Amino acid sequence: MAMLSSQPSRMAAYNTWANARLYDAATALTDFERKRDVKAYFTSLHGTLNHLLTADRIWLKRLTGEGDAPDRLDAVLFDQFAELREAREVEDKRFMDFAATVTPEQLEETLEYVNTRGEAKALPMGVVLSHVFNHQTHHRGQATHILRQLGVAEPPSLDLLYFALPTA
Repeated sequence: MAMLSSQPSRMAAYNTWANARLYDAATALTDFERKRDVKAYFTSLHGTLNHLLTADRIWLKRLTGEGDAPDRLDAVLFDQFAELREAREVEDKRFMDFAATVTPEQLEETLEYVNTRGEAKALPMGVVLSHVFNHQTHHRGQATHILRQLGVAEPPSLDLLYFALPTA
């Protein structure tokens, strides 16, 4: 966990890189295919991508006090793929901008928030950021599996190592 929470800027850059590669791969599919029910946790690739955006908006609102925060984790914020991708890029930039301001001392500070069930919670910001980045990776893995199910023969590798190797 130390690696994730101690380098928020690097992890935000990794998320931006991985999200762009995932969305690039998703352009090989039709709208029908992206929205096809494949029995994924959020039904489809489109549902999974919307969930990632939804969760990031919720967390950025908690972390910065700014932006829209949906009240449901399964909210479909954008029905059209192009609009969803544009919103993803904006949110990734917001995360990059936020991560660039985080100091090591802030990682130890407690973030108090209310979850989507209305329950009060408190966690160190470093743990929260580790969760956010891990959550993205988790669902991108599901999305990669969905791409394969839908016929994308070679989904992109989204491993952190492939991002880090050129800049390590």
